[in-house]
Amino acid sequence: MKRLKGKVKIAYLKNYDMSMATLLVSGVDVWLNTPQRPREASGTSGMKAAHNGVMNFSVLDGWWIEGWIEGFTGWAIGPAPTETTLVDTGDVQDAEDLYGKLENIIIPTFYNDRHTWIRMMQNAIGKNAYYFNSHRMMRRYVTEAYIR
Repeated sequence: MKRLKGKVKIAYLKNYDMSMATLLVSGVDVWLNTPQRPREASGTSGMKAAHNGVMNFSVLDGWWIEGWIEGFTGWAIGPAPTETTLVDTGDVQDAEDLYGKLENIIIPTFYNDRHTWIRMMQNAIGKNAYYFNSHRMMRRYVTEAYIR
């Protein structure tokens, strides 16, 4: 953060909680999520952000494995998941992919191709918000966890 000061606006959110999440999921353009595969708890903030037309830019873990359509609903960071245990992952590869996509795809699209950006916002709502919601969650809990 110190090295990029003045070049890129960065904020560290200490004590991130539900009230802060409420403000963020409705007020950002891209939801960046960088858990270490396969350690994602669920990623529900990214799901909520999609209801506001926010595209996700995340490591392929948790719900994003299902919700991700590259360049359509958002972008993946790093390779497809292959982990079966909690091992050290390719942080360097993920970082290179993150910065490469920000510089070469995401930022240029945001500033130079408004039509594509708005279409992706619509896709985030129409594909991800439509499917990843509390109704689906409860239906799956009931049918897959409780009624067995």
